[in-house]
Amino acid sequence: MILHYFIKKENKEKKIAKNQYKLIIIESKKFINDNNFFKEKNYNTSFEIISIFIIINIRKNLLNKNRKKFSKINDELISTFISDLDESLREKGIGDMSIGKYVKSYVKKFYFRISKFPSINNFDKNDEFIDYLKMINLIKNDDYANVSRIFNNKFKKFLNFDH
Repeated sequence: MILHYFIKKENKEKKIAKNQYKLIIIESKKFINDNNFFKEKNYNTSFEIISIFIIINIRKNLLNKNRKKFSKINDELISTFISDLDESLREKGIGDMSIGKYVKSYVKKFYFRISKFPSINNFDKNDEFIDYLKMINLIKNDDYANVSRIFNNKFKKFLNFDH
């Protein structure tokens, strides 16, 4: 009976989503630490970079032939992200009484970011993506063309990542 639980398809998709999320977190931390073009390196910067990487990963998943399976993986990926938001905000000291309001605020911000994200999958010196970067206001010294090239390389890396 318990073996049936472990074999279920949802669990396979959940495992893939968790592995993708771990990769996103690792790549986001590395991206933030390795680059000095950010105005600030704080929680909001981390949120924005993780959001971009999640959106890129969702895009990559949608390019897969098995759309039904990867649609479930994307749902699990977002669910994991929301759970992580909740946990990280609690670690920052947000109490039980107001945690829902903060999580809701960040989730709204995330879905707004998805709606504004460029539809083209090539971010290298892409005007739409550069406008997106300007909107989230993280980059100092107007280094948008260089940053868009770096994100494009990350997108290619995610495309080549096998589950």
